Amino acid sequence: MNKSFIVNVFKQIRTRRFLAILLIMVFGTVHNSYGQSINYKKELQSLYTAVEQNFYMPDSGFYREHAVREKEDHAVSYLWPLCALIQATCEMERVRPGSNYMDQIYNVIEKYDDPAPPSPGYDSYPGIFKREDRYYDDNQWIGIAAMDAYFRSHKKRDLKMGKKICAFMMTGYDTVSGGGLYWREGDKSTKNTCSNGPGIIVLMQLFQATHKKDYLDKALGLYKWTNKHLKSPDFLFYDNLNVNTGEIAKHQFSYNTGTMLESNVYLFEATKDSSYLIEAKRIAASAATYFLDSGQFRDDIWFNAVLLRGFERLYKHIGDNAYLKAFAKCTDYVLNHDKNINGLTGQKKAQNLVNQGGMLEILARLSVLQQKRSL
Repeated sequence: MNKSFIVNVFKQIRTRRFLAILLIMVFGTVHNSYGQSINYKKELQSLYTAVEQNFYMPDSGFYREHAVREKEDHAVSYLWPLCALIQATCEMERVRPGSNYMDQIYNVIEKYDDPAPPSPGYDSYPGIFKREDRYYDDNQWIGIAAMDAYFRSHKKRDLKMGKKICAFMMTGYDTVSGGGLYWREGDKSTKNTCSNGPGIIVLMQLFQATHKKDYLDKALGLYKWTNKHLKSPDFLFYDNLNVNTGEIAKHQFSYNTGTMLESNVYLFEATKDSSYLIEAKRIAASAATYFLDSGQFRDDIWFNAVLLRGFERLYKHIGDNAYLKAFAKCTDYVLNHDKNINGLTGQKKAQNLVNQGGMLEILARLSVLQQKRSL
């Protein structure tokens, strides 16, 4: 065989290997289970552009509920999708330090502000169209995103928002059924994991920011109540307790388990009590099996984004990325099988804004983890 031919082959192999390594260093790509390269940062920017093009209405300064208007849609989006977007843009600012993605969402959310007693908060729909109920969890998601941003940039507006949300949500507390927060202001029938789990997180964030013990005490009260009434035997969490009948709605959603997973990690960080970390590990193991084991997300995208928050916070303390990898595998399935021609998430279902926000958050978090070589 020609010696020069062999030398040239090895040169090509070395060159290709060098280029592959260079591409990984520059773009942070990983290979998913389908053998394709996934660049989460690139996917993030593509989806964000699609969301702005298909949902934002610059003439009114609002977002719409669906990319293509549905018959039952209102004039503008409800607050809940903006709760997804404000956390997504918060995470995008981690990906691109110095950016101001949150500013636009803040401006839109202020259009939902309602100063009515007993404490100012945000309506589920902007009052200039019609006043609807105020949901404690909708407000809490905003407060969590604001406090996450505060720890990163220390802007006074973010801490102010966190305190405002905390004051409002605590008006939803009473001692019926031994404590806990109701789901929404105008309905005193259920106390839900989706209002108590994020409530714990808001309180723990404020405790971290201010070191005021009252926040920790209130968080522990909500934590004990939620575990007593809504934790399942397999360390997942039920949806709600009907305080009038005592009946428990046993639906198990990833976001409810996600907030309680993250709450345990926050409590471990604050108290150094290892029992909270042990509990977090139990919840994470059960959640990964129940919600991710098939390689596809069990429930809606945004619900899973909240679960990822818990996995990411736990990872900082255990250093095992197995749950993150399992989550990335499910995300890769969506990217490969459930994008429409406009670049939005969802082919079979109508493209709603809340799930686009959830996918933006997921991609932003995975992008940061990818950059840190944590996947």
